[in-house]
Amino acid sequence: MSAHHDQAQNGHHGHHDHHDHHDHHGHDHADHGSLKTYATGFILAVILTVIPFWLVMAKVFDKSSTTGFVLLGLAAVQIVVHMVYFLHMNSKSEGGWTMLALLFTTMIVVIMMSGSLWVMYHLNHNMMPGMDHETVPESIQVTPVEKEMKKMPSMS
Repeated sequence: MSAHHDQAQNGHHGHHDHHDHHDHHGHDHADHGSLKTYATGFILAVILTVIPFWLVMAKVFDKSSTTGFVLLGLAAVQIVVHMVYFLHMNSKSEGGWTMLALLFTTMIVVIMMSGSLWVMYHLNHNMMPGMDHETVPESIQVTPVEKEMKKMPSMS
């Protein structure tokens, strides 16, 4: 048999067909992490878990709102660490579409969360029992004349 016939039987059809089964349409295999990147991500994740735990248990901040904002900031940093070191998200993966989808999702979540917090704050502020009488409809308000009338003894 000829060399060309042997190549055809082995699945190689000449010089121009250099596609390897491990080639995933131009994706770079460097996107997958090494032991060093996984270890770095793990160490950062542990640190970003221990710090908030310590902040809460040691009551580092006097105001709980300050503690909450610091915890939210550290949580956001930890999300980024997980996405970069474990999910291998960067601007080069999937031609940038992954990062664009992430930015869009983040924008939608921020809008929804801030809108929900805004609505809940205003509902809480406006529905509390000790609210100002200026916000009470006039049909419910008691005028000073009506207060005096209630104090007077009835003549029946």
